[in-house]
Formats: sequence, structure tokens, C-alpha cells
Amino acid sequence: MAQYKPGDEVPRSGIYKVIHDRRHTQEHEVTVIKGKRFPPCNHCGNHPRFELVRAAFHINNSEWFKH
Repeated sequence: MAQYKPGDEVPRSGIYKVIHDRRHTQEHEVTVIKGKRFPPCNHCGNHPRFELVRAAFHINNSEWFKH
């Protein structure tokens, strides 16, 4: 499974698992939007890695909704 690090461009909008330095905190999930950059952690800096759990289209990119 592909992993991304802080500073990488987000390839697909969706839910990502965040893997931190285990001394800092446990894994958790976040929503990230395509085209943005994965951010560093306020505590463990550039350590986190991000793995796509479930892709989803951002509503602004959906043909079914006005924006």
C-alpha cells in the first residue's frame, strides 16, 4: 500500500490513516482533499505517514451538485 509523507501532494480525496511516532500517539484517521499537501505533525514533525483507507470525491468536484 502506498504511503505518503508530509509535503507530498494528496493524490485522491478521502479518508487516510495517519501513522505517527508511536511514542507520540496512536494511529487515527483524517479526511484529506486532493491537490492539498499532507501536513507535518505539530508534535512529531515529518514522522507521520499517510495511507489511503477510502477514496471519496469532494462534493465540489461532483457533477451532481452545484457549487
